[in-house]
Amino acid sequence: MDIKADISRSGVTQSQIDGYSRKTNDAMDRLWSGEEDFTGWVDLPVQHNEEALEEVLMTAAEIQAKCDCFIVAGIGGSYMGARAVIEALGGNRPGYPEVIFAGNNLSGTYHKRIIEKIRNRETCMCIISKSGKTIEPLAAFSLIKESMRQKYGEKGAAKRIYAITDEEKGVLRKEVRREGYQSFIVPADIGGRYSVLSAVGLLPAAVAGIDVKRLIKGAEVMAKDPAWDTDAADYAAARNVLRERGRIIEVFEFFEPSMEYFGEWLKQLFGESEGKEGKGIYPETLSFTRDLHSMGQFLQEGNPVLFETVFRVDSPSEDIMIPASAGAPLAGKTFGQINRCITEGVISAHEKAGIPVITVDIPEMNAFVLGQLIYFFELSCAVSAMIMGVDPFDQPGVEKYKKEAEAEINRL
Repeated sequence: MDIKADISRSGVTQSQIDGYSRKTNDAMDRLWSGEEDFTGWVDLPVQHNEEALEEVLMTAAEIQAKCDCFIVAGIGGSYMGARAVIEALGGNRPGYPEVIFAGNNLSGTYHKRIIEKIRNRETCMCIISKSGKTIEPLAAFSLIKESMRQKYGEKGAAKRIYAITDEEKGVLRKEVRREGYQSFIVPADIGGRYSVLSAVGLLPAAVAGIDVKRLIKGAEVMAKDPAWDTDAADYAAARNVLRERGRIIEVFEFFEPSMEYFGEWLKQLFGESEGKEGKGIYPETLSFTRDLHSMGQFLQEGNPVLFETVFRVDSPSEDIMIPASAGAPLAGKTFGQINRCITEGVISAHEKAGIPVITVDIPEMNAFVLGQLIYFFELSCAVSAMIMGVDPFDQPGVEKYKKEAEAEINRL
């Protein structure tokens, strides 16, 4: 493995982690048994369908050849993972279509500006929704589809619309059959927040020029490595030890801004998986050094209800020297060197203040390493939720708010 989660500064001892060994071993057995619902992601990197992957790559090449703008309409797990991958690996790249995300909010301003932005561009779009009825992507899809029909005609637009949805049921699948969109499947045994290594995340990433084969390979290496289960289980156990001590907030902290959406994906992953039955650890994200100037005081001396998981990237993809005009001690050093000094200073100060700190060390950010990160956190999240005694794969609270919101809409 290239990544390493270190709990030595968390205040959690190995004997305390070993006290959870029965629960973690049971969780691992359940996940790999193939008998639990929504665990298709567990062996996906090992058992992935090469033919399906080639279809994704061929479709991505087709989109790249005819479009300079690719709109992805989706929300939650139908959006967050793909954006996390693209942003973490450099964002929109020259020579590839610009990937624009829609349907993740209900702002008329936001979506009107998308329409204005694409009016004079060659555009393709992908709607990602298992049911086709989720309000935000449905509204965005309808808007963008009509704009594309006005520009390309109904048949022309249909050749530029792609769908990722349920294999058999749902209103979107019916539309796919009726209009002839090219489509991919949201696997029935994989929930949205665990779907990033399926077509849901792979197609947008491939269009953006990401090496998705390396992404999957990284996850595969993690899944096959004899040490991966120990690291993931230890991290899951340490989180629960800290929770029992009253540390009920986990703050994911990044010193590379490109990882902000990876943090957003982590928030959904842990929030939806653990936050039920009055249980769970509340996930939060901070981007440093920016947020040190707003939240650093609270972290250092505020209410002791949190612990920190700090991501350290050893070799950033690019670096640049600070000019001599900055003066001592900055002149002649790189931004990366100073960033690393701040990282170590923050960890040291917070550890001395008694804040539990877990570090995740990343040698460099590339598709292979990111695949490892994705799989590591999917696994550790599922194990952690099982330790708490909750189902990691449902989200009954989400369904409750959707029902109330739909009732309000129907009253308009």
